[in-house]
Amino acid sequence: MHSSKVPFYEYQGLLEGCLYQGSVCILISCMCTNLGLKPGQRLTVKGIIAPNAKSFVMNLGKDSTHLGLHFNPRFDAHGDVNLIVCNSKKMEEWGTEQRETVFPFQKGAPIEITFSINPSDVTVHLPGHQFSFPNRLGLSVFDYFDTHGDFTLRSVSWE
Repeated sequence: MHSSKVPFYEYQGLLEGCLYQGSVCILISCMCTNLGLKPGQRLTVKGIIAPNAKSFVMNLGKDSTHLGLHFNPRFDAHGDVNLIVCNSKKMEEWGTEQRETVFPFQKGAPIEITFSINPSDVTVHLPGHQFSFPNRLGLSVFDYFDTHGDFTLRSVSWE
């Protein structure tokens, strides 16, 4: 869904923070700022889950200290197996975890995840499943995204 009134941004190619072997990027972490995501807009992340993945993280928020959504699929980490853990963080204070038992991820497989920004929540779109996480911080704009863990980023797009 692309509108001429809403700019579409996509980043593919050389990413800062990558180690390269030939043309293969091994992503340590990725951070985007000044995204300006408002209700009605979405962020789509594409990548490949590591073959030996334990977990990976995607954060959306105002900045690294104000996270409206901490999205953490866990294959086998922190005592959780095949579970998605979501949370929010204001400064150093974490909220109450929301746990999703539907786990559509496979080690070594490509994945596409879309985060739709709504006035009162963020809808997470996964293959064959979606769920919402409340906007506990009351953010009107999501400017920050980062990802790290057992996940190789291929592209980030927002509109």
